[in-house]
Amino acid sequence: MYEKTENILKMARESNTAVISFICMDYTMARAVVYAAEAANTPAMVMLYPEHVTVQHTTGFANYAAMVKELAGEVKVPIGLHADHDFTYDAIMNTIGAGFESVMIDGSMNDLDTNIALTKKVVLKAHELGVCVEGEIGHVGAAAASDNANEDLYTKADAAEKFCRETGVNSLAVSIGNAHGEYKDTPHLDIPRLEEIHAATDVSLVLHGGSGIPDDQLLIAFSKGINKFNLGTEFLGKYYDAVAAFSLENAENPDPVKIINLPEYVQGRLQPYLEERLKTLCHF
Repeated sequence: MYEKTENILKMARESNTAVISFICMDYTMARAVVYAAEAANTPAMVMLYPEHVTVQHTTGFANYAAMVKELAGEVKVPIGLHADHDFTYDAIMNTIGAGFESVMIDGSMNDLDTNIALTKKVVLKAHELGVCVEGEIGHVGAAAASDNANEDLYTKADAAEKFCRETGVNSLAVSIGNAHGEYKDTPHLDIPRLEEIHAATDVSLVLHGGSGIPDDQLLIAFSKGINKFNLGTEFLGKYYDAVAAFSLENAENPDPVKIINLPEYVQGRLQPYLEERLKTLCHF
C-alpha cells in the first residue's frame, strides 16, 4: 500500500530502525523493490534521482510517481515515494506538482544561512501542500574524492539544531563519514557525532551514501537516530550485473524478441538481494 513518508519515518523512529530508500531509475527496479518488501514483510521506499529524468531520460516525473503508487497498491506493506536531491525552489515545485509528496531540497553546498533560507522557503510551501521535506546540513560529498574522510564536510550538532529549528524540515540528511558512490576504503561512521546530532534535533535523520558501509556500523547508526537509509550505487550495480548475465546467457538465442524477457529475468535476480538487505538491516 502507498504510504506517506512522514508516516513511514514515524514507524521507523518508533521501532528504533531505518527504512531503506532505494534509488530506482525505472519500472524494473521499482517493481523489484516493492515485491521484495512484500516478501520481507518490511516497509520500503522507492526513490527517484531527478537526473534520471533530466539527464538519462529513463522516466518522467509524473509517470514515475503514478507508477510507484500503482505498484504500491498491489501489495500490503507500506511503500513510500521520495524524490532525492533537488537544488532549487522551482525544481522542487515541479517535482511536487508531478505527484511527489516527499522531496529533498539540497542546499548543503551553500553557506548555512543561505541553506536555511532556501530550505525554509521550500518547507513553507511544501507543508501547505501536505508534502514532507528532507534537508541537508554539512555536505555528503563523493566517495571517489574520499569526501567521507573530510571532517570539514561533516555535520555539526549546533548547526543541525539551528537548521532544523529555523527551517521546520521533516528529516535531515547528515554527513558523518558517509559519501555518495563507491568508497575507496572501508568507511567509518562517526557514531559519537551522530549521537550529538540526534540529541540536538527532534527530526528523523537520514544517511546517504549507504553502499559499502559495513552492516555492523549501519545497525548501530540506525539505533542512534538514523531512520532513513539511501541505497543506490550497490543496487544499480546489481541491476547492471543482471542485465549483463541475461545478455551472456542469451548470446546464442535466435529469438528476435528475446529482449521482452529481460525485465522478468532482472527482477528475479534483484529480488533476493533486496529481500536480504531488508531482512538484515530493517527491524520494524
